[in-house]
Amino acid sequence: MLVSQILASKGDGVVTIAPGASVAEAARLLSDKRIGSVVVSADSDHVAGILSERDIVREIGQRGPSCLDDKVEAMMTENIQTCARSDTAESVLLRMSEGRFRHMPVVEEGHMVGMITQGDVVKARLTEVAMEKDALEGMIMGH
Repeated sequence: MLVSQILASKGDGVVTIAPGASVAEAARLLSDKRIGSVVVSADSDHVAGILSERDIVREIGQRGPSCLDDKVEAMMTENIQTCARSDTAESVLLRMSEGRFRHMPVVEEGHMVGMITQGDVVKARLTEVAMEKDALEGMIMGH
C-alpha cells in the first residue's frame, strides 16, 4: 500500500501552527483537534518543524508550566523526516519505528501535501488483511 492510498482514504488536510505561537496555543490546538502533533509552518505549505504532545509533556516535566509561555519554534523538533505519496506504507512505518516517532508530514516538491501517522498505517494494513482474509475464505468456499 502506498502513502497516496492512505491519504486518499483519510484526507490530506494538515493542522499547522505558526513558529511564533505560544506552546500553550499549540497545546490548545492539539486538544481541540484531538491530534498528537502539529506541523510548525509559517505559511501552511512548508514544514519548519513539528511539535508533539510528548514534546510538551517532557518540557512541563523538566521545567514546569512556565514553558507554556515559550514560542513553538523554541520547543519544536526541527530535523524531521518526511515522506512522499509514492512511498510504501511499510517503509514509512519502519522509519517511524526506528526513529521512535508517530507522525510524518508528506512532502512533494518542497510543499506539504498531507500527514501520515502510525495509526493510519496500522489501520490501512488491518483493512488489507481483512480483505485478504475474505478473499481467501471465498476461494476456499468456492465462491
